[in-house]
Amino acid sequence: MIIPTPYWVTYSELVKLCQGEIVFVPCSIRNKYKITPAQLEAAITPKTRLFMFSSPCNPTGAVYSKAELEALAAVFMKHPEIYIIADEIYEYINYVGKHESIAQFGDLKERTIIINGLSKGFAMTGWRLGYLAAPAAVAKAADKIQSQFTSATCSITQRAAITALTGELAPTMAMVDEFRKRRSFIYKALSDIPGLQVIEPEGAFYMFPDVSAFFGRSADGMTVNNADDLCSYLLHKAHVTMVTGSAFQQDNCIRISYANSMEKLEEGMKRMRKGLEALQ
Repeated sequence: MIIPTPYWVTYSELVKLCQGEIVFVPCSIRNKYKITPAQLEAAITPKTRLFMFSSPCNPTGAVYSKAELEALAAVFMKHPEIYIIADEIYEYINYVGKHESIAQFGDLKERTIIINGLSKGFAMTGWRLGYLAAPAAVAKAADKIQSQFTSATCSITQRAAITALTGELAPTMAMVDEFRKRRSFIYKALSDIPGLQVIEPEGAFYMFPDVSAFFGRSADGMTVNNADDLCSYLLHKAHVTMVTGSAFQQDNCIRISYANSMEKLEEGMKRMRKGLEALQ
């Protein structure tokens, strides 16, 4: 299994449960945390059977354009033995255009497993309902395994899902407009903090700044040696919560969610800036 990093934390654990071998491909801030065709080709071996990625991405907010996906598809077309798991759960939280799926190219539809759900685009996180679109053989195999883990989600969730998936998208688009405003605010706030490297995400609701400039600094008896330390410092000294990038295989970064009120985001950024400025 090839997984470009940063990636959502459970991807690797799922592979371990299946006793698979993971090949991580590091993606840098210079490429907006997206894998290139050259990196993909270099990672493929005769044993490669699966590639898993997300667009829009958690934790980075990266969105692959149609041209970028087409370039990756060209590599996969040379390797018909490889299946693709495309996590598209942030499909509607996209600030740069319509959603694009890698399944649209050539014969890739026949070996692409699309993962989606109601949690993000319809704000039904606690209702716990997801779905996949896959070739019949894969879908049937997944159904067999799923039936042994749980019988079904509750009937109320199922009725809510019908409304969400068959109704108009105006409420979702209104939500995305609010996220766009919060993204603009928090991007500017982070860009104004000396030492942070940050790019404006194209989807989802996360910022993923590089914080390595603060490594080796200290304040109030706490020394920051890595992203884990910085998150602990900001939690205890600035009283703001971030997630360390090491959870996503990106040790120099932290993840910040802006799925919160503007009032709390403004206060959080003030606290974060004050905490970082105290590090010497």
